[in-house]
Order: sequence, then structure tokens, then C-alpha cells
Amino acid sequence: MEATATAKFMRVSPRKARLVVDLIRGKKIAEARTILSLAKKASAATVKKVLDSAVANAGQTGVIDTDMLYVKSAYVNVGTSQKRFRPAPMGRAHKYRRRTSHITIIVDEA
Repeated sequence: MEATATAKFMRVSPRKARLVVDLIRGKKIAEARTILSLAKKASAATVKKVLDSAVANAGQTGVIDTDMLYVKSAYVNVGTSQKRFRPAPMGRAHKYRRRTSHITIIVDEA
């Protein structure tokens, strides 16, 4: 029985979050937690929280043995972008975007 956890509107670029999510796809939960705790990326802490939430959701939905879980699917979708302006030369303004992402992790029994 699979369980899902999603973190929406996380303040990390989807491109950077996908680098971390690709590391744990298909791994056992214990191995995925170890990888995320040792990863030197800022989004690793957020992905680890989502993974822990998915494991907790699996425990609530009737999965008895959480040690047999693995990451069935993990993906990052693009969220909304916040538009901001930065001062530029000669009184102009340059627009830039603060990107957000939706991180989803699905765990299942092996």
C-alpha cells in the first residue's frame, strides 16, 4: 500500500531540487535518509522532511512494517514564481523571478 507526501510552494528552484530527488528515487528508506543527511545541498533538508512525512503517512494508512518501505516515486514540479525587481543602471529596473517548487514523494512496500 503506497503513501504520498507533498510539500508545495517550497522556496527552492525546481532544477536544484531535482538534483537531490534523483539521488533517492528507488532506494530503501534507511538508505535514502542517509543519503539526504550527507548531501551538501540546501534542498536536502526539505526533501528529508517530505520523506519523513511520507513514511509517517504510510504508518497511518495501515502499513505495519515501515522498515520494508522504499521510495517508489519522487518528483519535483514547478510552482509559481514571485516576480521581483532589482535596481539597474540609469534609473532602470531589472525583473527577476524567485522560483518555487512542489516536491512529491511516494513510498511503497517492497
